[in-house]
Amino acid sequence: MKAVGLVVEYNPFHNGHLYHIKEAKSETRSEVAVAVMSGSFLQRGEPAIVSKWARTKMALASYADVVVELPYIFAVQKAETFAEGAVSILNELGCASLFFGSEHGDIEAFLNTAAHTIEHEDGLNEEAKKQIAFGLSYPQAMAKAFRAVTGDSRNIVDLSKPNNILGFHYVKAIMQKQLSMKPVTVKRRSSGYHDSAFPEADRIASATSIRKSIFETESLADSRFYLPKSSVDELEEYARTFGMWHSPEDYFPFLKYSLHTMDTEELKGIYEVEEGLEHRVKKAIRKAGSFKEYMELLKTKRYTWTRLQRMNTHILTKTKKADVKRMLSETHPAYIRLLGMTKKGQAYLAEKKKSLSVPLMTKTGSFSHPSLQLDIKAGQVYSAPLNEPERTMLTEQEYSLSPIRYNEDSRIFLRK
Repeated sequence: MKAVGLVVEYNPFHNGHLYHIKEAKSETRSEVAVAVMSGSFLQRGEPAIVSKWARTKMALASYADVVVELPYIFAVQKAETFAEGAVSILNELGCASLFFGSEHGDIEAFLNTAAHTIEHEDGLNEEAKKQIAFGLSYPQAMAKAFRAVTGDSRNIVDLSKPNNILGFHYVKAIMQKQLSMKPVTVKRRSSGYHDSAFPEADRIASATSIRKSIFETESLADSRFYLPKSSVDELEEYARTFGMWHSPEDYFPFLKYSLHTMDTEELKGIYEVEEGLEHRVKKAIRKAGSFKEYMELLKTKRYTWTRLQRMNTHILTKTKKADVKRMLSETHPAYIRLLGMTKKGQAYLAEKKKSLSVPLMTKTGSFSHPSLQLDIKAGQVYSAPLNEPERTMLTEQEYSLSPIRYNEDSRIFLRK
């Protein structure tokens, strides 16, 4: 069976994601879609709106065949590290292609940009640093650096766009690792990644606008038009079970506690706390009454909201620089954690399992690794805002749940 790989967060799974999976299978003529999905916390440092198990069910009900977890060590990271981890896992699972949505929509431009970057990497980085020192943003600096170093800006991807940035790093990782996996892109339909308002005449809206509506209205009334029914059902079930959907504000009391009980030296050892940020963090947390207020006190031109939000998640999980350095020094993923599969996905994994060079893990008790322990810790931190007894339920799932099985013919989950 031929498989196409997808790098996803599904926060939550919406109609644009449904279109993306269908296009991926169609464009690459693949029978199976393998999704590597961020777990409890996402690339921008936010908590997922619902658990990875709920998002896995959304995906399986909407044409994904295999869902595996992108470990925390890759998931809550800058685009380059995020992409390298995801690409490595999809390659290990035997995906013939990697399919992604982008604002640009032309794969030749991505291949050209990545090839130029690899060929002129040292010169580009040096020139970009000079341009940033003059006050340019990173994308503006890179565009100028391309012209200065290569003398060519034709058919170059605009790296100021979020999906272009990720797509560029997927392609670059594939080229640098010399993988046989073929990158394929499709132009994003309708809403942009960061659009916060719903479109007027399209059933595809950004995940940002959907989350904004859900949290502002505390309901799915306005957003259900942009979601498959299976996603609506899962979101409603999660709210009934746990009494909430997760937002960054829910973690502010825990962040405040962590920062008040850490001394400056300990804080300095946390991953992404750089260049004296520990002093700014300590000062901001004393004055802030909410996560938003804290972030506004913390943010500067040098440090973006996303970078700082990731840093705060590492503070919550007490992820240390030394531990990250050690884990990222490994050249291959240490394991692949299976979250869910369809019947077809199960058949595909049975076919590929013998050729895997790393363990395909179905229960956390069967394997031990520092990266896995970090995944489990992230899951426990994620469950912290939940009230008992539900909190224990979600925490226990990190240890007790086997992969979700979905019969795509009868459209029935064999295990909830």
